[in-house]
Amino acid sequence: MRSNYKQLGEFIRQVDVRNTEGKEENLLGVSVQKMFIPSIANTVGTDFSKYKVVKRGQFTYIPDTSRRGDKIGIALLEDYDEGLVSNVYTVFEVIDTHKLIPEYLMLWFSRPEFDRYARYKSHGSVREVLDWDEMCKVELPVPSYEEQLEIVKSYRTISERIELKQKINDNLSQIADALFQQTFLSENADSWEDGCFNEYIINSFGGDWGQAEPGGNYTEEVVCVRGTDIPALNIGSISEAPKRYILPKNLVSKKVLANNMVVEISGGSPVQATGRIALVPKQVLEYHSQNLICSNFCKVVQVQEKYAYYFLQYWLYLYRNGRMFDYENSSTGLKNFDFTSFTTKEPIKLPPEDISMAFNKKIEPIYGEMFNAGFEIEQLKAAQALILPQLMLR
Repeated sequence: MRSNYKQLGEFIRQVDVRNTEGKEENLLGVSVQKMFIPSIANTVGTDFSKYKVVKRGQFTYIPDTSRRGDKIGIALLEDYDEGLVSNVYTVFEVIDTHKLIPEYLMLWFSRPEFDRYARYKSHGSVREVLDWDEMCKVELPVPSYEEQLEIVKSYRTISERIELKQKINDNLSQIADALFQQTFLSENADSWEDGCFNEYIINSFGGDWGQAEPGGNYTEEVVCVRGTDIPALNIGSISEAPKRYILPKNLVSKKVLANNMVVEISGGSPVQATGRIALVPKQVLEYHSQNLICSNFCKVVQVQEKYAYYFLQYWLYLYRNGRMFDYENSSTGLKNFDFTSFTTKEPIKLPPEDISMAFNKKIEPIYGEMFNAGFEIEQLKAAQALILPQLMLR
């Protein structure tokens, strides 16, 4: 053990307070995202007196690590004065918070290295568990109270800034939605020309998945937008989109995304992602040096400029929760979105050019603000991620 490392068992103790009053409020579970979440357990006929009480500032972890992939469910209760958790969970607390700050300890638990350690130390024949003895053997650096407090404050400051920017984006999104409803779902729309989506399209193409590492002829590095990245692409934050390597011949205009193209997911897994829509902001392209593509489960659509990109995006947005599924094709075993049938058969009201362009003019600055906030969120998350590795250096 490093000289500045100590075993966790010196600082923590188990807590086993049962719900003797039989309360049924605030039943909590613990997620692999290391958060308390409302319990989804079937409680019909449950004896609630067996549940454990967890109080603000106390931890709960799930000893069974065999069913959660590479993650361990552990969380610090901060949002409630108390809650109830299953009696198979382990509740514990820090003995002296001036020697070890609970929030500092939670940062240590949040590191991917801790997840790997917990899985490595788990044992059992039927199911693998990280028992209390192994938890107490966890080694971690314990700097002075002042140093711990500084680390916690830095992390918390960034978290609060991220939360603020996210609220700004949520509000802007609501404003944009309301503007669309006001402009395109009015009574005047009944007089607009009937048409189909394919009347907007100049060009469309699929994506490329390539491979995870460079090798052979796969030498061109790109950032590949997957279906799960599309919601974040709307605000310019695609920090989770992976780097991939593709053939040089595919790094041409027919594969690379361009400003204000529309990306949608054609199918695959998860099924609920079918029909996700995003515009490609020019700021995202500039940041990624133009080498931005989408995966092979996505479709990229380039539309006629006169029809206004934002109108098209919002029209498609209306179909994400239901109508897209009318055009699914599962003949290959996976549920795939039948893009051709959708674009040629699904009716659409074509607004006059002046109306759609006026909408574009109003909504473009809103999306600009959303992008700026989203981009800052991405940078803040990158800065926040650097704090956790710093704990290893102490």
